[in-house]
Amino acid sequence: MFKKDFIWGAASAAYQIEGGAFEDGKGPSVWDVFSHQPGNVLFNHNGDVSCDHYHKYKEDIALFKKLGIKNYRFSVSWPRIMPNGTGEVNPKGIEFYNNLINELLANGITPYMTLFHWDTPKALDNIGGWRNPAISDYFEEYARVIAENFGDRVKYFMTLNEPQSFMHGYRERTGMPPVAGFPICEMVPTIHNVLLAHGKAAKVLRELVPDAKIGLAPCGNYFYPLDENNPSDVEAARQLTMGISQDLEQLHWNISWYSDPIYLGSYPADQLEVYGKYLPDGWEEDLKIICQPLDFCGQNVYGGYPATMDENGKPMKCELPAGWTRLGNNAGTPVTPLSLKWATIFLYERYKLPILVCENGMACTDTVSVDGKVHDPQRIDYLHRYIKGIKEATEMGVDIMGYFVWSVMDVFEWSKGYSMRLGLIYVNYQTLERIPKDSAYWYKELMETNAENL
Repeated sequence: MFKKDFIWGAASAAYQIEGGAFEDGKGPSVWDVFSHQPGNVLFNHNGDVSCDHYHKYKEDIALFKKLGIKNYRFSVSWPRIMPNGTGEVNPKGIEFYNNLINELLANGITPYMTLFHWDTPKALDNIGGWRNPAISDYFEEYARVIAENFGDRVKYFMTLNEPQSFMHGYRERTGMPPVAGFPICEMVPTIHNVLLAHGKAAKVLRELVPDAKIGLAPCGNYFYPLDENNPSDVEAARQLTMGISQDLEQLHWNISWYSDPIYLGSYPADQLEVYGKYLPDGWEEDLKIICQPLDFCGQNVYGGYPATMDENGKPMKCELPAGWTRLGNNAGTPVTPLSLKWATIFLYERYKLPILVCENGMACTDTVSVDGKVHDPQRIDYLHRYIKGIKEATEMGVDIMGYFVWSVMDVFEWSKGYSMRLGLIYVNYQTLERIPKDSAYWYKELMETNAENL
């Protein structure tokens, strides 16, 4: 059973939902630029308008309330608050988020604020972005502005969303800005800059909002035991999930390389021999800042792979059978409910903090049916199975504090544009009409009953 104060909610991100990309003093982000370069985004879509939440937030929040959403995770646009990423603060940006927060609270919805969800100010990108060691100071400055302006009402904060994902843009040449293709010798110090930025921001939030609950929302590669009753398979899944790949190409997707410094105050010892030579001077002292006291261990989980031990006793990824269900038209993410269950188990074992599932959801090819409704039984089935998995984890002793569906409504899905629909609420991007899907009503009942009927 879920505890009585379990946090049920839904999530979104600034660039994916707000629109108003060039209004009221907002500075450009890397996504404002990247999405306007032909070929970067499917069908050359962009987030200039998206769901127009910037102008429609009041009616959106009223709809959230109607659908029983009592906890809402959203991100703040760094360049909307600070157009150049440092220095000048945009009063219109502060006003928008003040209005948003006040509207949420007036409707009985608790705000969960993510400081950074990939929309790096372009002005900072022009001077190296996350490769520039100074960015941790800029992020600290930004966190101070956040705390001073919103900390009287916002008490739940996540510093970063999926650092593994936005680091993908530094390692690869497609899908995510800056599409750089930097070698591993530059990736390791860049990741270190990100972790240091988290630590400085968490420290500022703790100092200025002493009653705050602070964490972050990373992701990673997930594995679950091929046979849950086989201890050998469980250990194989644990090692593959929490270990670190010797494949240098996969470093930026790793869990422990990012999370160990944050929660344990050290990089994985067995890997420093491999990657330690690339860390910047003074990295040992930086760990004291990176490892700040946190209140929860957040994680975004969608899918993974089964694991077993091979004949030599080494953990091995198992391929899924042909025809296995995958998320919408994103063929890279399999529907594997056990991946969420076992991710929470392994994370709780290692970091011993309450687990907050910050994102989990499914892309479908949703359409408005002839009856004017949006029927999405696949999403309902998906959510049912995944949530049942974390319910089983709680029964095994894992402290899971909450779960946020991704996403509250259909959004601009990064390089996939508007081709993927993950929302509980359908958005007609031509008229901006909102239509709650069947899954929204199913989730409403689940939240009201604390999932007692799963």
